[in-house]
Amino acid sequence: MFDQGPHKVLRRDGVCVVVKTPPDQMPQVEYWGRDLGGELLADEAALAALDAMTLKDTPPNKPDAAWRPSLLPQGAEGWGGRPGLEAHRGGLPAFASWTAIDYASQANTKLSIEAVDEMNGLRLEIMLSLEQGGLLVVRHALTNTGADGAGAEPLIVNWLDGVMPCPRRVDTLTQFTGRWPLEKQPFVASMPVGSVTRDCRRGKTGHDSPWLFIASVGEPRWETGEIWACHLAWSGNQTYRVDNLPQHEPLIGAGELVGPAEIRLSTGERYESPEVCFSYSDCGLDGMAARFHTWLRAMPKRVDPVSNPRPFTLNTWEAVYFKQDEATLMRLADRAAQAGVERFVLDDGWFHKRRDDTRGLGDWWVDPEVWPNGLNALADHVHALGMQFGLWFEPEMVNLDSDLARVHPDWILARPSAVPNRGDLSYRSQYVLDLANPDAYAHIHDQMVACVRDLGVDYIKWDHNREVTEPVHQRDGRYGLHNQTLACYRLFDELKAEFPGLEIESCSSGGARTDAGILRHADRIWASDSNDPRDRVDIQRFTELIVPPEMIGAHVGPSPAHSTGRATEVSYRAAVSLTGCAGFEWNILECDDDEVARLAAFVALYKELRGLLHTGRILHADLADPSLRARGVVDAEGEHAVWVVASVDNIADWLAERLYVPGLDPRRDYRIRLREEVGAAKWGWITPQWLTMARQSEGFVASGRLLAEVGLQLPNLWPMQAIILEFDAQ
Repeated sequence: MFDQGPHKVLRRDGVCVVVKTPPDQMPQVEYWGRDLGGELLADEAALAALDAMTLKDTPPNKPDAAWRPSLLPQGAEGWGGRPGLEAHRGGLPAFASWTAIDYASQANTKLSIEAVDEMNGLRLEIMLSLEQGGLLVVRHALTNTGADGAGAEPLIVNWLDGVMPCPRRVDTLTQFTGRWPLEKQPFVASMPVGSVTRDCRRGKTGHDSPWLFIASVGEPRWETGEIWACHLAWSGNQTYRVDNLPQHEPLIGAGELVGPAEIRLSTGERYESPEVCFSYSDCGLDGMAARFHTWLRAMPKRVDPVSNPRPFTLNTWEAVYFKQDEATLMRLADRAAQAGVERFVLDDGWFHKRRDDTRGLGDWWVDPEVWPNGLNALADHVHALGMQFGLWFEPEMVNLDSDLARVHPDWILARPSAVPNRGDLSYRSQYVLDLANPDAYAHIHDQMVACVRDLGVDYIKWDHNREVTEPVHQRDGRYGLHNQTLACYRLFDELKAEFPGLEIESCSSGGARTDAGILRHADRIWASDSNDPRDRVDIQRFTELIVPPEMIGAHVGPSPAHSTGRATEVSYRAAVSLTGCAGFEWNILECDDDEVARLAAFVALYKELRGLLHTGRILHADLADPSLRARGVVDAEGEHAVWVVASVDNIADWLAERLYVPGLDPRRDYRIRLREEVGAAKWGWITPQWLTMARQSEGFVASGRLLAEVGLQLPNLWPMQAIILEFDAQ
């Protein structure tokens, strides 16, 4: 931390943040972007020059609007956009007037700020942390101090946002939308004018979540260009914001979307807002994503893919759906082990009265009608085959047709006038269980603990299918989504603490709860219920803008795909599955011996390459042809890389593009092999010469410089075909 008079500087991994810290004003960000260098940033005169270069007017002349918005912009500064904080007390606005501001720093990566408003009885804490990888994380906490003159009324917080500035030159905003099962669809448009918010009110991140706000000059590219982006690490309702006002540089930010009077602070109570993550990159979207990946991979208690390689998983959902029986699933486990599967997950349908999606949620014990011998025989059989045993739960939900709902309708998270059987809306015949109710929480916790303990469960697939529309605690009538989200996080953490080694996947009708908030607690996410590789290739590449590939479930499903009816070859499905944490979602009992042998070859290929695929840096080619996708992984030393090139339609031109391969050592030669263990891709009858050689055992050799600067001529791939290329330094 450089402390140069009224400035604080944070530096790490190619990023720096310069904060002006005047003693009588809220701190202001003067600069956030590419590292300017330690020598310059340690120079007080240079920092004073930076201040003068970025102020729009000359003190003491005071413009009508703020010279520069603070870290928590508000009207008292002359800020005309959305305030960073909105609160009220006793029906009157609590416009903050910070009278004492203190700063504390830690090394050169953290800055904490405390501001006090004695008149309104407020204490604000702001923490800026430049995390490993250069990701900037902003946290806020607001305490009702109940000081003299503040009155006895509780403080109601409407919102508390984290924001950062972008240069005036940014002119494009990229955000996301989607649906089930077509998540993470980008929407690129001109930077909107004024103060604009985008809300998500799904009670979870949502299929149509904004996901990210990405500010750029022109449409963002994968490999080049500057990016300023923000992501809210929170799994409840959310607000993303951009303030593009004529008198200021644009601000981007986000915060929790709280419900009516949801954050109600009595004297001494504290509200901690979710983390807002800001990623700057001067090498495009891949550089932005790399900062998120480094941060998430470095989190405490994160499963290390080096010492604990990510198992190849078979999930039974698209294999049997609700038609579970011991004999079939025993045979499926045998076939899975034959193919080299390492984790066998029993999905929905195993618990009390669960024959379809209308019954049973909340009654988490094994149904004796479906499993007369219990689940122990299957679990023991799976373990004896050398595989982990996984089990599906949906702990936050309840069906009305369940013993739990019949005994405790008051445990449902819904307004009292809309309790069951009185006309309220259900989703998939489901209601939300109020986990913030201690009795409901204990009930679910104890049932899950009993299953995990008795069956030796190694892995939980945790689902969340219903949207949460009117989350009201019946016991007090208060809005309760914030407490519900925290209770969910707590249940994740307690189960993992009680069963060391237990891993949990977060699924939510596919990818409706994929965010950095849930990934502080879950080990991986399920990106989509679509296993159609044509859709998955895009869902995967946009999901990994934040989530590292080893934390994204990506399974090979049957053909035609159950979500779209589209038929594709197994080689294409397998190649796309390699871009995440691979597995099967498929009744492979229907496969003959030759097909099982091909699947076993794919599993072996996954095991051979996963050490690179799950630790390396992700790269995407900026291809002009909209029908092609090219995605690579390269290790830290630039010695080993794997690229998957896939087509999603007819290529545009007779001569396909070249694949330029960055990240390798330009001084070394690389042996390139075409990996066709699961089958050969199809293309026009003309094959590039290098590719013919790469098909042979000795492969094709070229230098890293030629690969990066000249590139490899791609074949004319037919629609829905993919090639897997491996590069090894010689």
